[in-house]
Amino acid sequence: MLRQAVASDAAAVRALVRAAYARWVPLIGREPKPMGADYDAAVRDHRVDLAYLGDELAALIETIPQPDHLLVENVAVAPAFQGQGLGRFLMAHAERLAAAQGRAEMRLYTNQRFAENIRLYLELGYGIDREEESALGVTVYMSKPTRV
Repeated sequence: MLRQAVASDAAAVRALVRAAYARWVPLIGREPKPMGADYDAAVRDHRVDLAYLGDELAALIETIPQPDHLLVENVAVAPAFQGQGLGRFLMAHAERLAAAQGRAEMRLYTNQRFAENIRLYLELGYGIDREEESALGVTVYMSKPTRV
């Protein structure tokens, strides 16, 4: 089941994101940005779609519409459900949203050290637009045209 988050879901969204991203902490030596985000604000200001398997929140995708593209701000899959295709399912969902909204492009960004995520996005047809170095590491910016 897929449904859009409401204000009362913010705590569950926060918990799922923290669990999903915890595996990256040892790799980059800090909590990834999504672990510290304000999910009360995210649920209020962005679109957060929740994927349930049975009664359990399994994954989510947070998108932010921009004038010329749809930004995927966050994709998180609970550890117990990783490797089952939920990330791919949610990315396809976001691409359908973008097309329905008339957005010509999808965009996202990720940490360069999250190699398996980058591989997945490349498999899904995203291209690397640029890489930017900062005090937090190297951010990889990616995009994909949508079929409007």
